Amino acid sequence: MKEAFFKLHLSVLLAGATGIFGRLISLNEGLLVWYRMLLAGLLFALLSAVRRRFPRIGWKEVFKIGGIGILLGLHWVFFYGSIKASNISIGVVCFSLVSFFTAFLEPWINRHRISVKEVLFSLLTLLGIALIFHLDTRYRQGILLGITSSVLAALFTITNKKVAAGHDASTMLLYEMSGGFVGLSCLLPFYLRYFPVETIFPDVSDLIYLILLASVCTIGLYLLQIQVLKVVSAFTVNLTYNLEPVYSIILAMLFFHEARELNGAFYIGLGLIVLSVLLQTFAVFLPRPDKAVSS
Repeated sequence: MKEAFFKLHLSVLLAGATGIFGRLISLNEGLLVWYRMLLAGLLFALLSAVRRRFPRIGWKEVFKIGGIGILLGLHWVFFYGSIKASNISIGVVCFSLVSFFTAFLEPWINRHRISVKEVLFSLLTLLGIALIFHLDTRYRQGILLGITSSVLAALFTITNKKVAAGHDASTMLLYEMSGGFVGLSCLLPFYLRYFPVETIFPDVSDLIYLILLASVCTIGLYLLQIQVLKVVSAFTVNLTYNLEPVYSIILAMLFFHEARELNGAFYIGLGLIVLSVLLQTFAVFLPRPDKAVSS
């Protein structure tokens, strides 16, 4: 369990860096995600070929995993759309609502009772988001996009956990990236019709950032996450990912000086989000009464 939690927090650290690329890359959110999934799929396919461990599964499972990849791609589109419509800090804080939606969606999808403890922890996060929501009217579009992104992220994590039980991380990653790329390729022409751009090709700096995003913050991150989901519950994974804003905000302050755009309500809200993570962590590691050892 300790190894799983170490991998979980390492993946959160990598996830914290993904928001930075949303500002660094000049492409719009649709093209950014399309290139990210294309490069990640190609890089991992190349890695699998070199290692001679190319995963092969039946077509039914290919479509199932590919569908989950489309869900992931849509989550990314709304996530980067939130960042581009507001800023990094707003985009990543809205991602913290994933635990709130997971607390209700996971019991509904998996048909088990709602955990009162999980709901209470999530309400702290919801209160934090409510405080941040009143930060500035100019950020409300970014917040709404971020909330939509968190719903999609919750659905992705829940369904990913169910399907991942029968496959290794390599298989999941390759077919999720491939499925997401194919799905977005079908949607992109319609997307660009309503959100036209001057060029669909990245420049040199964008290409470098995309390669880093696809290799380190995609392949590395999701290999860790899929491994963790085999041991840790989807709720705990999503709640721990509420720490992602902390890493992203620190980086945003260092590189983009976003601290000047934030007020006291933002930091109080962020504090409530961090508190919900700490309470969940204590609840996980605290020994249960029936497992206590008598002296």
